Amino acid sequence: MRPTPTPAIALLSAIVAACQPAHAAPTAADRIAGTELIARDALFGNPERASVQLSPDGKYLSWVAAVDGVLNVWVAPADNPAQAKAVTQDKARGIRSYFWSYNPDTLLYLRDSGGDEDFHLYAVDLKTGQAKDLTPFPQTTAQVAGVSPKHPGTILVGMNDRDTKWHDIYKVDLASGQRTLLEKNESEIGGYIADADYQLRYATRSRPDGGADVLKRSGSGGWEKVEDIPFEDGLTTSPGGLTLDGQTLYFTDSRGRNTSALFAVDVASGKRTLVLEDARADVGGTLADPKTGKVQAVSVDYLRDEWKVVDPSIRADLEKLEAIGPGDVSVNTRTLDDKTWIVAYSAAEAPLVYYRYDRPAGTLTKLFSARPKLEGKPLVPQWPVEITSRDDKTLVSYLTLPRSADADNDGKADAPVPLVLLVHGGPWARDSYGYGGYNQWLANRGYAVLSVNFRGSTGFGKDFTNAGNGEWAGKMHDDLIDAVQWAVKQGVTTEDKVAIMGGSYGGYATLAGLTFTPDTFACGVDIVGPSNLNTLLSTVPPYWASFFEQLAKRMGDPRTEAGKAWLTERSPLTRADQIRKPLLIGQGANDPRVKQDESDQIVKAMTAKKIPVTYVLFPDEGHGFARPENSKAFNAVAEGFLAQCLGGRAEQIGEDLKGSSISVPTGADGVLGLSEALKRHTQEVKK
Repeated sequence: MRPTPTPAIALLSAIVAACQPAHAAPTAADRIAGTELIARDALFGNPERASVQLSPDGKYLSWVAAVDGVLNVWVAPADNPAQAKAVTQDKARGIRSYFWSYNPDTLLYLRDSGGDEDFHLYAVDLKTGQAKDLTPFPQTTAQVAGVSPKHPGTILVGMNDRDTKWHDIYKVDLASGQRTLLEKNESEIGGYIADADYQLRYATRSRPDGGADVLKRSGSGGWEKVEDIPFEDGLTTSPGGLTLDGQTLYFTDSRGRNTSALFAVDVASGKRTLVLEDARADVGGTLADPKTGKVQAVSVDYLRDEWKVVDPSIRADLEKLEAIGPGDVSVNTRTLDDKTWIVAYSAAEAPLVYYRYDRPAGTLTKLFSARPKLEGKPLVPQWPVEITSRDDKTLVSYLTLPRSADADNDGKADAPVPLVLLVHGGPWARDSYGYGGYNQWLANRGYAVLSVNFRGSTGFGKDFTNAGNGEWAGKMHDDLIDAVQWAVKQGVTTEDKVAIMGGSYGGYATLAGLTFTPDTFACGVDIVGPSNLNTLLSTVPPYWASFFEQLAKRMGDPRTEAGKAWLTERSPLTRADQIRKPLLIGQGANDPRVKQDESDQIVKAMTAKKIPVTYVLFPDEGHGFARPENSKAFNAVAEGFLAQCLGGRAEQIGEDLKGSSISVPTGADGVLGLSEALKRHTQEVKK
């Protein structure tokens, strides 16, 4: 005799049953069955080598790789990678951010604790093997403010140990760790620009109207305003860095125009010279001469990232690098003498490969593949597409099709398949072309994947970004719906087979999709998404103070009654009782941006209404899942969840919970096999 199901389980069973296709029609799993299943470990486990760099003197080659499953920094003689040794000993979340100082044999890295984003800056002396915490203060987030070949033994660091909102600037001795105060930040300065002699020359300060002042050091030692950045240009205009001689300031500027262009400003006269502009998109990254700091090339990313040469002396070099293949190329590091570069190449269907480029000889030497386990696997292309919104805005988007839906590999769907709308975070960020583990994973399971640059996204000019102001769960969400309708009209998918998934703002968009448009999506996967915009803005990290006015004006101001009302209206929590489709939530307990309470609140509201939800919580994670064990564990759950909803194939959870800190406070029975896997995991942990 079967036990009588609870109301929640009965509702869940009905929802899952409603998501299943008719028996006569082939499922997404059936369609993709002939394609090799790529293991989650190959996609989401530690990369074999990542962040490959050369020391400025060209003496050392370095990279990030695992030690006992945890990412650490390895260093080898530049001419003998086989002699590499790990020079850091992290045993927790791993080290992902490091760089070389100009001091011989000294490497620097940043590390937080459990995802709390209180990053400390460490220096490693390669001769002694000793690591020193240069910012040994509790609840302090280090910000690197300047490094200079003229002063190799020291570094400029911003520290907020005195006032959590604002960073004071110190000069720190790399050998002793001794710090010397250069600027006590009592003027609410959001950022400083120092020259190569560590003189603070420029600064920016936010204004109550959401704009910013650009300040210049006056002759008396104080600050004087030299530039006004209106609120509308706040995300697309900012001073950059100085050349090494201190005579030229680079400035990214959208004032009086739409897309931001790069200008060179003569410090003495204030004369501005246009370096590069593009009517389609904002200027992006730059390549600068390591000996002078002069910009030599600028990237522009519309549909694809393109390098534009502004100094003919490196044209031949970039042409040689671009000849590697049809994907994207970037330069990780250049030695101080500019004779050797480390180059990274990738395409949507080709994970990162690192090369050493000998500039005098013009030769490229392949070093490492970041994920060699994926070589020869059935990875698929990504197709840039331009989608027109209902009010005629162009939404630059990226479509990834499973092999089962695009046999001739032309970017056009042969037959409809389930679709996952993968929404980027930010929202003041953008999706771009390139390899993505999530895109390849989902396509390999039988789903089309669509990533949309909805209004509010950055990179396409200030008008497009500002069109998202006040449009959370409004026109920003309409753009996502329009993109789904485009996919349906193009035969990519059908209206009843679309899931929404994303992290941070993408998690919010997922919650908004299931509450504001409850019949549009078959299910949703929310990763660290805010559910209550009032509590989100009331708990931002204190050192976000300089950005808060931008948040208040682009969303709603929690300090006013009208703002609070808007934030309440646009919060998915307010409409939690509208959720009718399956929902999976993933959260890091230490997230400083989107606190655990954001997920707890909506889970509690759904549980009170007896609405099923599966809630996955990681006690040692922050804003996203950094530890590969946790990433694999969550994705194993998400894969089973999506398979139940959309009918794609799923690799069994198996051992993918091993080593993770996963807990499932509620809804483990909502994903097939999860309860049993958790029991096995708990037993293994106890052994």
